[in-house]
Amino acid sequence: MSARLPLPLAAGYAYMRWFHRPSGRLMVATPTMREELEAHGFRNISLWSKGLDTVLFRPRGHNEPDIFEGLAGPIWLYVGRVAVEKNIEAFVGLDLPGTKVVVGDGPQREELEAKFPDVKFVGAKFGADLASHYACADVFVFPSLTDTFGLVILEAWGAGTPVAAFSAPGPIDIIPGTGAGVLAPGREGGLREAALEALKLDRAHVRKVAEQYSWRACAEEFLRLLQPYPEPEKSRFWRRLRRLARLRRGPPAKQGAA
Repeated sequence: MSARLPLPLAAGYAYMRWFHRPSGRLMVATPTMREELEAHGFRNISLWSKGLDTVLFRPRGHNEPDIFEGLAGPIWLYVGRVAVEKNIEAFVGLDLPGTKVVVGDGPQREELEAKFPDVKFVGAKFGADLASHYACADVFVFPSLTDTFGLVILEAWGAGTPVAAFSAPGPIDIIPGTGAGVLAPGREGGLREAALEALKLDRAHVRKVAEQYSWRACAEEFLRLLQPYPEPEKSRFWRRLRRLARLRRGPPAKQGAA
């Protein structure tokens, strides 16, 4: 059943298939999402990844201040809504050296602050201030099991900060093979080990990976995907047959003058 309406989930998918049937192409952000939609009968699905402002999210310069100065390192960072669906407790409860920092606000913040007094909860950050938090961290830890992409992973990469995450939708579509992050072996454990391994990754390489997601690259891919899928051979055959039949019938006869 749907979480918001008392209707079978299959009815919702049926409606969305009908709604999108005239579309020349459906664009989704990850292979996981494409596979899920294909399993529900959608067609003409292409990958179009999210983009990143690589000018705002960049590595810290040599003369720029360290906003975490005075905190014991390494700095382990989480950025996002502080809510139970983000699985943040799996991060703040880790036994890691240094300091864990949570950027963001939400309904679970007060509870987690009381339960984990050694974790630094700094509230929501925006713009250059947010970018500085990424750039000054040593590892970005992404504990969510429910995100479909995880744009914050790209933001961390833009700052050259490697990522540790669970093997869940989103991270499994972005991180493997990049050398910019480490996945925990399962969906429930191994995040500590992944974080410690991520600490060893080369930040300059992480930044190069992020540049593949620049707004320019994202826009160029979108323009390419505006072209509709090639028409299936079966459809082209029947369309040519109908055209040939019209040509054989000839033009319609003109009516005489009254």
